[in-house]
Amino acid sequence: MPQPQFDKLDFRRAYRGADAPGKAALILATWFGAGLFPVAPGTAGTVAAVPLVLITAHAGMVARGLILFILTAAAVFVSGRAGELLGTPDPPAVVIDEAAGFVTAVFFLPPGGTYLLLGFVLFRFFDILKPWPIKRVERLGGGFGIVMDDLLAGLYASAAAAVIVFLWDLFPGA
Repeated sequence: MPQPQFDKLDFRRAYRGADAPGKAALILATWFGAGLFPVAPGTAGTVAAVPLVLITAHAGMVARGLILFILTAAAVFVSGRAGELLGTPDPPAVVIDEAAGFVTAVFFLPPGGTYLLLGFVLFRFFDILKPWPIKRVERLGGGFGIVMDDLLAGLYASAAAAVIVFLWDLFPGA
């Protein structure tokens, strides 16, 4: 199912016509404007999530889990609201779901640039490819459907990264 056309003018109109909570939802949903990048907004949203991952990299698992939970809950709400304001079920500019998916992808990885890059590449791969059942979950609609497909892509990326890291550790000189 092709995505409806979207441009920044639609966003500007929606933003101007929104009340304060709607404006906040649009800002968060676009992950502070990263989703307005003219080319590959999903990749831009993932890149814009890197600072959050770096800031929380050395926090404990409980703290990082809480941050991921709050981010996911916020993403479901603001994605749905942004979709309503923009009049599109899954607007390309909404990329907070990519932020939540990327945080999921690197959640169990050790901190470090190599692991961050591995998580990034694997997450984008699974988010773009959308293997089963990711594509099916996306059809759930609303904020839940927008976010859950990215969380699944993040879980796929996390599992693939775990296998790769295991193999790196198993064959360190190879």
